[in-house]
Amino acid sequence: MEESDSGSREPIPAWHWLQLSFFTMVGPNGNESSATYFILIGLPGLEEAQFWLAFPLCSLYLIAVLGNLTIIYIVRTEHSLHEPMYIFLCMLSGLDVLISTSSMPKMMAIFWFNSTTIQFDACLLQMFAIHSLSGMESTVLLAMAFDRYVAICHPLRHATVLTLPRVTKIGMAAVVRGVALMAPLPVFIKRLPFCRSNILSHSYCLHQDVMKLACADIHVNIIYGLIVIISAIGLDSLLISLSYLLILKTVLGLTREAQAKAFGTCVSHVCAVFIFYVPFIGLSMVHRFGKQHDSLLPVILANTYLLVPPVLNPIVYGVKTKEIRQRILRLFHVTTHTLDP
Repeated sequence: MEESDSGSREPIPAWHWLQLSFFTMVGPNGNESSATYFILIGLPGLEEAQFWLAFPLCSLYLIAVLGNLTIIYIVRTEHSLHEPMYIFLCMLSGLDVLISTSSMPKMMAIFWFNSTTIQFDACLLQMFAIHSLSGMESTVLLAMAFDRYVAICHPLRHATVLTLPRVTKIGMAAVVRGVALMAPLPVFIKRLPFCRSNILSHSYCLHQDVMKLACADIHVNIIYGLIVIISAIGLDSLLISLSYLLILKTVLGLTREAQAKAFGTCVSHVCAVFIFYVPFIGLSMVHRFGKQHDSLLPVILANTYLLVPPVLNPIVYGVKTKEIRQRILRLFHVTTHTLDP
């Protein structure tokens, strides 16, 4: 019997690793128990290439942090940019830094040092941070669409509608909304018993990924996830679309020169909207309707969702927004002359 058991185990790679993972989830009597830690795979099927892939990913992360901090610094130091459009851009940049930082350091540790273990509470915290920050960013994008709507459709009322105190309250509301939407998440995760495995298929903790490991009914988690997506992402994207339909209706009645100027102020925000929502919606669709064996596609979408918007947003705003572009060039011009002997 022992020979047959050992013979059946030989073809299974990393059997002792899986066995250890199983017994951390199930008690000695086979009873269900809560997970103490999870194991993050990284990039399924690309384990051997992960070490080298980490270098371009780390470079993109540094570009994202540097680019967004530069935007924040420029807006904060230039008093002429203390307007609603740029203050919302500062909020967006800050959220991009936080979102990428909530996942990238651990991802780099997985790729470079094979540090695949993450404690349950740390996983829960990372999950809460990623989802709540995403909700905040969606709210800020909606606020930026409202700012463009008022500026183009009701220009005379823009200064009175979007005052600095009101913009501050909108930013606070974005934070409260993001936290409130995700407040039930720890409760819904901690109530689940895990008895199958503790191996996650992503490079970081996601609600969709963690709940699939539970050996109990997860319909409450599924319904909760749908409610959050519809009330946050769905509602925000609908209102943003409505704002731009009203903007388009107004712009079409202007002269060509005015049309070009109006569209120019909206291009950066439209790009930011597509950069944020397309990967998010794609990831949600793949998790709900994708096939289980297609494990690499959702991981790529998940990494794209967290890394691409923070990288591209400062580039798009730096290229398309004249005021930001001029001050970035001035900043680096001054820095270069300062460093010259």
